[in-house]
Amino acid sequence: MYKKIIVPVDLAHAGKLTKALKTAADLARHYQAPVCYVGVTTATPGSLAHNPAEYTTKLEAFARTQGEENGIETSSHTVVAHDPTIDLDPALLKAIDDTGSDLVVMASHVPNVVDYLWPSNGGTVAGRSKASVFVVRES
Repeated sequence: MYKKIIVPVDLAHAGKLTKALKTAADLARHYQAPVCYVGVTTATPGSLAHNPAEYTTKLEAFARTQGEENGIETSSHTVVAHDPTIDLDPALLKAIDDTGSDLVVMASHVPNVVDYLWPSNGGTVAGRSKASVFVVRES
């Protein structure tokens, strides 16, 4: 049914993505589909990496570890954005198209009052993407 799964990851908060990562791995095994982990970074130095190449190396290592731990085929895709906070939704939508993914598995928080003013990333991606979107609530 699904041919390629994409999972947006924030490497700075990878420990908070447990349920989404497990869900993606389970779906990948069920559908025998590869998983592509997508990370969005800046061209300028940050707390996680000094440059996009260093970030890409870390994202590749993350994807490789997920593949080994879960017995699934994995890859990674880095997107460089001016401001990942603002540019996240368009960057993810472009990554979905660029990777040819037909299923997005992404973590989300429990909605709060701010979400009524600004839509969540999961809601925006689900509303604008041609791919199916599975939003996983992380506690």
